[in-house]
Amino acid sequence: MPWPQPPASGVFCATPYHSAMRAIRADVERSLLRADWPAPPNVHAFTTLRGPAGDSAPPFDRFNLGLRSGDDASVVAGNRLMLERALELPSAPRWLRQVHATQVMRFDTARHVDGDEPEADAAVTSVPGVVLAILTADCLPVVFAARDGSEVAAAHAGWRGLAGGVLEATLAAMGTPADEVIAWLGPAAGPERYEVGAEVRDAFLSSRASDDAAFVATRPGHWHVDLYALARRRLRDAGVSSVTGGNLCTIGDAKRFHSHRRDQRGGRMATLAWMEPVA
Repeated sequence: MPWPQPPASGVFCATPYHSAMRAIRADVERSLLRADWPAPPNVHAFTTLRGPAGDSAPPFDRFNLGLRSGDDASVVAGNRLMLERALELPSAPRWLRQVHATQVMRFDTARHVDGDEPEADAAVTSVPGVVLAILTADCLPVVFAARDGSEVAAAHAGWRGLAGGVLEATLAAMGTPADEVIAWLGPAAGPERYEVGAEVRDAFLSSRASDDAAFVATRPGHWHVDLYALARRRLRDAGVSSVTGGNLCTIGDAKRFHSHRRDQRGGRMATLAWMEPVA
């Protein structure tokens, strides 16, 4: 929908504009899954849902935030602008060009070039007001925060990223020791629905035989995989003791979540994280 325009200067009655803004903000708020974790008060994190906010048409409906999903780019840009303005974010989100690898981008300045999307699958910042963003639709979004609220990070962890060490790389890029970091696991493909073949299982077991516990055989050459369990084990081994989330399934909940595995062609959810200045 077109963004409501404020009334001309000097116009006393602004009720239609304010009503439209309230409706948009309410829809956006209902389109968020906020992180349930013991983060300090200045740290914010959430994952967007399918709607009711957003203007994307099927099969991307409604709150699609992925520019490379096949949706109309102008509609996605409008959805992104809606998210930013309705929530009054401190800055435009730093979107990434994700490639299922382990590259981590540090954003050490508030300066931002509009449209700049560096190739990376994780981001870190210690600058208040810098909004980190990653996109998912079955892959696992992981948000990190320093216990003292001085640093945040976000990682896109599909099976390739998990096996390759994207979570460990993100922790290594942070200035905060791992034992002073907390993590939240956002919505991803769940262990009862996410079936994979030998390529995926071998990618994990070739370096960590103990990962076999996260795979349950379904039929010859196929297994259900628990991304959450794999992530928790990696975070624990890296020194992160506080890990929450990890009890949702994007494949099985079509009402709330986009899922590439379920729909093949559809939208993307965004996981955002940022800090306010510490008083």
